[in-house]
Amino acid sequence: MSVLGQVSTSSFGFRLRVSNENMLAGANLKHSNARPYNPKPGTQTRDSKLATTKNTSTMPRTHLLLLILALTSHSAFCQVTNQRLFDTVPFMVDHYARRVARFEAEPIRGGSVVFLGNSITEGGNWKKLTGDSTAVNRGIGGDITFGVLKRLTEIVQAKPSKVFLLIGINDIGKDIPDAVIADNIRKIVERLIRESPATLVYVQTILPVNPSVKNFPQHYDKNEHIKNANHLIRKALQTVRVKIIDTHKLFSDKRGFLKTEFTFDGLHLNAAGYQLWADHLRATQSL
Repeated sequence: MSVLGQVSTSSFGFRLRVSNENMLAGANLKHSNARPYNPKPGTQTRDSKLATTKNTSTMPRTHLLLLILALTSHSAFCQVTNQRLFDTVPFMVDHYARRVARFEAEPIRGGSVVFLGNSITEGGNWKKLTGDSTAVNRGIGGDITFGVLKRLTEIVQAKPSKVFLLIGINDIGKDIPDAVIADNIRKIVERLIRESPATLVYVQTILPVNPSVKNFPQHYDKNEHIKNANHLIRKALQTVRVKIIDTHKLFSDKRGFLKTEFTFDGLHLNAAGYQLWADHLRATQSL
């Protein structure tokens, strides 16, 4: 007797197929000392009974082994697909910790204007740029949307007058899905509005990058992802009380790249870039 088992798995379950060949081969056993005869119809020989016993005792065991294999494979498949396939830790963990410790030592005063984000926000002297002595810099280099969600309590408890949020480029650098970025930004905005309803929230679209600039970090060369993430951010915030500032368009050249005159590495802004940004906030009456 030969048994062939085939198992296939999918996200919806598994299929089990068993085919048997020559199951009745044992019914034709020959014994040299046995007297040949033709059995009457409806009777079983000792050899055919033996073959039947072997077949019925072996098949259930084969089915059981193949069933165990199928269940094991299916379980392993589910475990892999249910895992989070992206990193949710900011790029510079030590820097993140130092900045958070500094924020705790220098709490936000009520009614302040908060600039919240990653290194692009951290690089700006917002008091000088805005001419507002209440402006507070809450940018952390290397931060991602998950990091902002973790440190949002300080912001909502301070009840600032305005929050300018720019976040997402490091998420894209970590290959966090665009839809996850958009959803996290929605969560940030909704918590700000829910727990500090008097605060005006401004979401600034993710800036373009320029891979042709010297010293550009190549793992950020994802302009198409940036465009798609910005599209999904707008879509996620359609029903939320928030103003969107199109900083992506502000800094884009005809190719959709970050304009070279406003950057020193194709990712971060130079002094002229920060001045353009602040001037645009004034022009849109956001400040």
